[in-house]
Amino acid sequence: MRVAIVGLGGVGGYLAAMFAKSGCDVVGFARGAHLEAIQKNGITIVEDETQWSTPLNAVNVNAAEGYFDVVIFCVKSYDLNDAYAKMAKNIDENSILLSFSNGVDNAQRLKKLSNAVVLEGCVYILSHIEKAGVIRKKGKVFAAVFGGDDVNAVQKVAALFEKAQLRYKTPSDITTAIWKKYIFIAAFATLTSYYDTSIGAIYEHHYDEAKALLEEIAAFAKEHEGVNIDDEVQKALDTAKKVPYDSSTSMRLDFQNGKKVELESLSGYVKKPLMLKFYKALNL
Repeated sequence: MRVAIVGLGGVGGYLAAMFAKSGCDVVGFARGAHLEAIQKNGITIVEDETQWSTPLNAVNVNAAEGYFDVVIFCVKSYDLNDAYAKMAKNIDENSILLSFSNGVDNAQRLKKLSNAVVLEGCVYILSHIEKAGVIRKKGKVFAAVFGGDDVNAVQKVAALFEKAQLRYKTPSDITTAIWKKYIFIAAFATLTSYYDTSIGAIYEHHYDEAKALLEEIAAFAKEHEGVNIDDEVQKALDTAKKVPYDSSTSMRLDFQNGKKVELESLSGYVKKPLMLKFYKALNL
């Protein structure tokens, strides 16, 4: 299968590197200095005390050529529609589309845009672009979670992750699984951005607020989506305690670097009082 990974940031860069290293037929799509560095020197992964590099076929998304069996979108949620539009000529109804963008409605958005096979998914990882061509992954956390009604498509994607020796899960209730990821990232992306501090510092100094915000997200999921993730409140707090203390979130890093942020998907989606307070403050 020919695979496209659109967006070579912390998530897409790590996936593309692992796929390339395992011998998958993968093309990565990036831009700017990051793309130039990968084209010249390959992509480098720094994992705690280890570092490795691999050649990667990387191009600008505007230069996409040929047909792709699988397209994995690892762009920011606000870029998903545009990224799909640029890849549309390279897929058909038999292609498999999967978005690992933050948020809970990405599959629904893709289904409105395309007649291809669309799977739902999310990924657990702490990673970011350290510098052009280099992805920094923190800790041992990694799990790709995906699923959908097309069992054959799920199996095809699973085979890719098997080959790349990447941990994955294919739960029968993928919607609930995505909300389980969302509750953590929405709460801690919002809080780390609001207080401009790490996940560990939020757990240590703003525990009660974090718990209240997580409870709000769980209540919203139940009221508006019929999804019960009440048990995830404590699990999310436990996860925050376990990750490296200085771990940040991509939204906080984007705020720090003056970049466009995923505020609507991560803070604006949950219409609850405490979340709205943070959302309004961050949206100034």
